[in-house]
Parts: sequence; C-alpha cells; structure tokens
Amino acid sequence: MDNLEYAQEGRTELGHLGEFALIDRLTDDFPRKNKSTVKGVGDDCAVLGTGKKKTVVTTDMLVEGVHFDMMYTPLKHLGYKAVAISISDVAAMNAVPKQILVSIAVSNRYSVEALEELYAGIRLCCERYDVDLVGGDTATSRTGLIINVTAIGEVDQERITYRSGAQLHDLICVSGDLGSAYAGLLILEREKVTYQANPNFKPDLDSYDYVLERFLKPEPRMDIVKWLAEKEVVPTSMIDVSDGLASELLHICKQSHCGCEVYEEHIPIDYQTSRVCSEMSQNMLPISNALNGGEDYELLFTIQQSDYEKIKDSKEVHIIGHITEEGTPAVLVTPQNTTIQLVAQGWQHNE
Repeated sequence: MDNLEYAQEGRTELGHLGEFALIDRLTDDFPRKNKSTVKGVGDDCAVLGTGKKKTVVTTDMLVEGVHFDMMYTPLKHLGYKAVAISISDVAAMNAVPKQILVSIAVSNRYSVEALEELYAGIRLCCERYDVDLVGGDTATSRTGLIINVTAIGEVDQERITYRSGAQLHDLICVSGDLGSAYAGLLILEREKVTYQANPNFKPDLDSYDYVLERFLKPEPRMDIVKWLAEKEVVPTSMIDVSDGLASELLHICKQSHCGCEVYEEHIPIDYQTSRVCSEMSQNMLPISNALNGGEDYELLFTIQQSDYEKIKDSKEVHIIGHITEEGTPAVLVTPQNTTIQLVAQGWQHNE
C-alpha cells in the first residue's frame, strides 16, 4: 500500500465530526505554559490575567458564501453584525467589551467605497457599545470577503460566568425570543430565489422588519449583563445562543456534568417568527426554529433558585426550565407532558 492509498484510507471527513468536535480534537492536547491563562479553549471566551480583574478574549470569522450572502446583506449591516457577534461572546462571560481588532481579506470585486461602508457599520457598533477599534490586518482574497473580529473585554474575577457552573435544581433562563433570526434568513432566501427567477421582481419585506433585523443586524445583550449586575445576580453558567437553543443547552449540560428539562410552552417565540413558519410550510414548527435555528445571540444562563425573586418580573428574561442531576438527559417537555431528548443539530450556515 503506497502513501496515497494509506492517506485516503485513514482520512476522516470534516463533516463526520462537526464544528465543535473538530475544535475539541484539534486543541485537546495543547498544554498551558502560562499562569496568566485562566481559561483556554472551551468557552465563549478565553480568560486571561493574574489579578482580580480578568481579561476575556474571543475571535469570530465570517466568510462570504458561508456565513453571509452579499445578494441580500448590506455592507453596513455586515460590519455591524461582525462586531456584534464577538461582543455577544464577551457578554456570555458576564464581561464588558472594551476593544476589538478587525482583519479582512478582500477580493478586487470590492471597491474602496464598499469597504468604507463596511467600516461604517463597524464604527456604529463600536460607538453603541463603547468599544475601541485598536488594530487588525488586511489581505487579498481570491474568493470574496472574509472578516475576522477579535473582541477583548474585562470582568471582575467573582463575576466571571463559565458554561461549566450549572448546579442541580438551578433555573434555566433565556433573554429575548428565539428562532427569529432564522425566520429572517428564510424570508431572504425565499425572496432571493424569486428574484433569480424574475429579475424584475420587487420584494415586499415591510411586514417582516423584525425578523429581518434580527438576522441582518443582531444586538448583543449587554443590557442583560448590566441588568444582572444591578440585580446583584451572578449566573452559575451562561452561553450565547448562536447555534440554536438545543445545541447551547447541551454545551452547558456537557461542561456542567448535568442534565436539564426545558418546557416548550415557556420558550419565548415572537409572533412574526410563528407567522413566517406557517407561511413557509404547514410542517414547519416555530419550536423547531427556536431549538435548531441560530444567530439569535440571546443569552442562555442558569441561576440559583434563591435568585428567583430578583428576576421573576422581568419582561426580557424568561425561565424555561431547570437543571437535573448528572447522568440524566437534556429533554424538552411538551404541553402534552411528553419528553423529547434534545439533539444538537445546530446552526448550519449557507454551506
């Protein structure tokens, strides 16, 4: 058997592992050499520092044709979104964003004016969340546009929130509503297909403004981080909902060594999301969007039951379930009181 035959026989396709299993496999045996590395791979951000105030660092890459489609993505919105999703990771650590670095690879299909529009969106998001652009890099691309944002934040040591801290009987909470970003993507993809068939077609998107904005221009929930601080609540675990509720719940359960029960009737879904689902297909359920859609960038977190009184009256935070003991599955409880085991289908980009 020659080397080529052996390489092909021993080949593992990327799709067999999935994004998170691939990350685990590639980074599992990297030792830590520095005391200042508090937390490495495996959470929304790395945590660095030796003092009482820690630095959190995260990075996100957006690739044209995979994460965004320029046929319906305004460049200003894209710049804003690129920063917003990195800030969302900082929020998921219960931290406050301070700086970003932005690197781009771009083909000659884009003009200087187009990139100025992209950076206008970056600037707008920085101004809204009091973040400084402090560096980055540029390179040539042969295939379109690639954007990478590194976000840096800070948090007091006693307020850091990892995915791994959920405890038995903790309450599971989520901010905002779920599934709306995916509903927005469905509308854009539908209109794209119609336009390709008839270039004279003029889409009417006025009645879908909410779900479209949720997909094209998401907002990191820094307001929830601030609200939790005001309420003197430190979540026991937290993650942002970028890959669908089911996937994020399973991340918390895996890293906290626990199970969970969430109740379908308590999962927040906007009426516009439900309407989009009914328009698309009689078999498309809004709860499926919430569980398996993505890019909502809401915060999913757990709190001790003793903090219930502090958060129970919030209109922006919803209690959707509770943590169960180690060895139990993560399940959805339907209104008919049947249980469905959660599976991490996760967010599939335009691949």
